[in-house]
Parts: sequence; structure tokens; C-alpha cells
Amino acid sequence: MYIVQITEKKKQYLDLLLLADEQEEMIDRYLERGDMFVLQDEHKKAIAVAVVTVEGDNVVELKNLAVLKEEQGKGYGKRMIEYVCKFYSEKYRILFVGTGDVDVTVGFYKHCGFTYSHRVKNFFIENYDHPIYEDGVQLKDMVYLSRNI
Repeated sequence: MYIVQITEKKKQYLDLLLLADEQEEMIDRYLERGDMFVLQDEHKKAIAVAVVTVEGDNVVELKNLAVLKEEQGKGYGKRMIEYVCKFYSEKYRILFVGTGDVDVTVGFYKHCGFTYSHRVKNFFIENYDHPIYEDGVQLKDMVYLSRNI
């Protein structure tokens, strides 16, 4: 397994990106301005993807992190986060991630060293054209977590 940065034809990974952000129009808001990283196996099959945007002098944001369903729980998501932190650590100090207020997802990010930062009320209701559900819970607020890198 190895991680590569993708600089063109990012939409070829749309199926993987949609696992973490199920509305293509929302992905379009950050995909081209973001840096994309893909974890591939020895056959160049994409296992995980991450998209990171620069949000300020010292801040980057993990906009999308997805792992193939059959590969989840094997540490690939955490590996992507660690790679991203190392990649940006010389120039940036804080990595933010926004996610739905679901225990499993928030717990995953906390396990990866993130702490609660703030929330954006009704983000999913106001920005998506249909209700978004994760683990049977309708997402309403975007919860932001941060990690020093």
C-alpha cells in the first residue's frame, strides 16, 4: 500500500469520494481547489481517498476522507490522516475536519487525535438537496474537530 497525490482527473475517484460526501455538487465546491491523496494497493486499486484544502495561514481542512466499505476498520483512514498531517506539518499548524454529529464518526476522529472545536447549526439541512443519514441518524449540524499538526 502506498499513498500518491492526484493532481488531475480527480473525478475518476468520484465513487470513492461519494462514500464520504454523497452529493456531487458539494464535492465540486472543494475538489479542484483541494489537494487529493489516494491510498492504492499494489495493483493501483484505490482503497482510500482524502481531499485537503488550505483555509488560512496556519489552517488546512480535511474536506473528504473515504475508505472502501470492504476495507474499513483496517487502519487505512487513520493512515491517511497521519500522512496528511505529516505532509502539511512544515507549513501549517492546524488540521480541521467537519463531520456529521454521529458517535462512530466523531469517535474515529477523536481516536485520531482530534478534539471538538465548534459546530455549524443546520449545515446539512441548508446545504444538501435531500436529507443525509449516517448510521440511521439524520445529519443536521456540522461538527468541527481540530488537531495540531
